[in-house]
Amino acid sequence: MRTQHFDTLIIGAGLSGIGTACHLMRDCPDTDFAILERRQQIGGTWDLFRYPGVRSDSDMFSFGFSFRPWNGLKTMADGESIRRYIEDTAAEYHVTDKIHFGVNLNEANWDSVQQRWQLLGECSSPTEEGGKALIEPVLFTCNVLISCTGYYDYQAGYQPEFVGMENFQGQWIHPQHWPQDLDYQNKRVVVIGSGATAVTLVPAMAEQAAHVTMLQRSPTYVLSVPAEDKLTHWLKQWIPEQWAYGMARRRNITLHRWMFKAAKRWPQLVRKLMLRGVRKALGEGESTAHFTPRYAPWDQRLCAIPDGDLFESINTGKASVVTEDIDCITESGIRLKNGELLPADIIVSATGLKLQLLGGLALKLDGESVDTRNRLTYKGVLMEGVPNMAWVFGYTNAAWTLKADLAAGYICRLLNHLRDTGQRQFIAVDKDGCMGDSSVMSALQSGYVERADHLLPRQGTRYPWKLLNDYPKDRKLMLEAPIDDGILNFSATRVAQNHSAEEEAAPTG
Repeated sequence: MRTQHFDTLIIGAGLSGIGTACHLMRDCPDTDFAILERRQQIGGTWDLFRYPGVRSDSDMFSFGFSFRPWNGLKTMADGESIRRYIEDTAAEYHVTDKIHFGVNLNEANWDSVQQRWQLLGECSSPTEEGGKALIEPVLFTCNVLISCTGYYDYQAGYQPEFVGMENFQGQWIHPQHWPQDLDYQNKRVVVIGSGATAVTLVPAMAEQAAHVTMLQRSPTYVLSVPAEDKLTHWLKQWIPEQWAYGMARRRNITLHRWMFKAAKRWPQLVRKLMLRGVRKALGEGESTAHFTPRYAPWDQRLCAIPDGDLFESINTGKASVVTEDIDCITESGIRLKNGELLPADIIVSATGLKLQLLGGLALKLDGESVDTRNRLTYKGVLMEGVPNMAWVFGYTNAAWTLKADLAAGYICRLLNHLRDTGQRQFIAVDKDGCMGDSSVMSALQSGYVERADHLLPRQGTRYPWKLLNDYPKDRKLMLEAPIDDGILNFSATRVAQNHSAEEEAAPTG
């Protein structure tokens, strides 16, 4: 078995993993680290998803890295542009050569005797086209483990079981595994879903399909945003580009935060304003029923669309929306509860994600499995009672990268604290009994969050065990507040791996 040791290991070479690696190169230049990536490409989500029209669901100025701002004018960039941005960032910060591709990890076990993580898995080496990949068992060890795997299963999306699915004679597709040779020209397409994927697919496929129907069980808030940032384009003519993009980033972060706060404080007012925008886009006299959710704004994520492209497809007759439950799947389409039949040559099941923590690997402490649901998260970065491990988890109510950047910055501060104080281990300990019942994603009431409640770590009753989901506050607390706060325990020797760890590992200072 091939074995390699590093000071620090990052799992995942997507947006979070590359961002964290760049932070290490900038702020911890002496750290010996590597990135383990299951796939054969950089990009994570943005390499996996290849369906028509795939794009960001956040504005790119806040979605880009803080240390390398997005320098385009598209408000919501296409998937290929984002993947290229991640690749270019990795190259610029010299982290590409630190990636080990084809590494599928099965288990991560903390060995308290050796005081290191042991990661077991298999490594597949790419071969010439048509050849069988060479797979060998591997063991990686490290002092500090950082998970940047996101929160969903890359192998399979969520697929509800509909009665009669086996009867359908057309093509059944899930966006997570899109066939690149799919021919949908002049075909009748039904997209099941109402989230970010569905509202992206419908106008993109409507350009070639005979007709596209978006079939939803319940409506989602859809907000039209400008496709390009004209203000930044104008500013670039008068001030340096770096200043213009920096101003756009700060502006968009602030506007988004104001909008979220307004939705929570005045939900009926924000709801009224959003529905007014829908009415304007569809035209006076047109019903807004298909875009009028039963819940308040930001109980679930909003769906942003550039220049109202979904509404435009509906207005031209190329697309339509149906809100109804499915009775069964037939040979030629979908029969609804109200008896209506939706004919289809292609059914796209944009039914959401299947959540998965840590890329699906089994997390253990001295061979004992860790029940993540009964663990708190510290500042949303560390897991209670788990030594020398961090995870990078972005915002659910704003651009993912904003929190991912802060998490990576905090991890670098933590690693430098270990170096400066001569400590080897850290562990977050809940001394005051702060366990709460809500999960780390409880800010959203989406179906995929509810389905994964049995997996997700808990939030505590107060900070730092309770998430703030507030960028300005998080930025100050994670990048400026003291590392040694009495909750984190540090040790140069063994750290206990149970919930009474404070009895064996006293804080420094």
